[in-house]
Amino acid sequence: MVREQAGTLREGVRRRGSLDKHGPLIERAERLDRDRRLTIQAVEERKAARNAASQEVARRKKAGENADDLVASARALGGEIARLEAELAASQGEFDAILYELPNVTLPEVPEGDATANVVVSTWGEPRAALSVKPHWEVAETLGLLDLPRGAKISGSGFIVYRGRGARLQRALMNFCVDLHTREFGYEETQVPLFVNRDAMTGTGQLPKFEEDMYALRDDALFAIPTAEVPVTNLFREEILDGAKLPLALTAFSACFRREAGSAGKDTRGLLRVHQFDKVELVRFTAPEDSPAQHELLTTHAEQVLQRLGLPHRRVLLAAGDTGFSSAKTYDLEAFAPGVGQWLEVSSCSNFGEFQARRANIRYRPAPGEKPRHVHTLNGSGLGFPRTLAAILEHYQNADGSVTVPEVLRPYFGADVIR
Repeated sequence: MVREQAGTLREGVRRRGSLDKHGPLIERAERLDRDRRLTIQAVEERKAARNAASQEVARRKKAGENADDLVASARALGGEIARLEAELAASQGEFDAILYELPNVTLPEVPEGDATANVVVSTWGEPRAALSVKPHWEVAETLGLLDLPRGAKISGSGFIVYRGRGARLQRALMNFCVDLHTREFGYEETQVPLFVNRDAMTGTGQLPKFEEDMYALRDDALFAIPTAEVPVTNLFREEILDGAKLPLALTAFSACFRREAGSAGKDTRGLLRVHQFDKVELVRFTAPEDSPAQHELLTTHAEQVLQRLGLPHRRVLLAAGDTGFSSAKTYDLEAFAPGVGQWLEVSSCSNFGEFQARRANIRYRPAPGEKPRHVHTLNGSGLGFPRTLAAILEHYQNADGSVTVPEVLRPYFGADVIR
């Protein structure tokens, strides 16, 4: 893309509002690519000259002729080749580092601009009036569902302890989400590691750009996952999939770890911004021509969770400047929480195109004998639990301080009301 579509790449970063930051990187990458190819050509020319000299040395020695000049020439060529190859390795490393810093190009239908240009595509349900509705952390404390002080005591701010019926409510939500996605929507359930290597984090776009936001086990060169997207997508890293079996749909329940939560100093109370949280993730692998339809399908699967929970919500198309680094197009699903008077993001559903597939080298063979192509990857939360639970506790709050359990969760929770 740097070589053949630099204009498209430059326009893509301009629409994200990052031309000042990424434009010089693109220009540097173009120069490095030109220099690299010239250096490769020079290496090949000198190798050819050295081979010719070696052959002539052999001929002269066989004929009993002196070949000292050619031996010296071949030795000099060898030193020059070594120098050029060292330069090539250094420029290749710098070139790769730049490529890893360049974001995906958003799709044409993604609006230009920052978060103020986001578009509400659709809404579902009627948000409850905030009158007399307490924020979720107050009702949760009264009902004994959360223990925020002890979570902070044992781990620090942003780590949550669920207790009693609070833990059971979260477990009910997990079972409901996994059952819905596997039994009705056809996802294969997976259970994946919570720690992954650098290659896995690089493949999905978390590294190297966001390394400071990750929790890491430095001695073991492992990173705590920020989302199950990372291990699930990397299941097929460096593999060629059977095109006849696409699309592949997988889901995973996991804990997620994010160092940056609450770093802006806002929304730090209750469940709105936490460092560790549980989530059910949806991941799809598809042929490029099918990815727009697959993106819509995946988003409706996440919306179905909210609708069956009876939570008013809206779908928001993110503008280019608010779209994640690896994504080509993202819908945020936001549930309304009347106690805090906010729309809370509970899911981001993204189409990454072949951005992740190129980094992780995930390909598919369209038909036997055909050349492999890169798949398109998609993922979304189905759903993230903390804000979903916050919305439930506020939307279903009753005047007497109790909380009605959403009907679909009752078989898993074992009661209709939390008193």
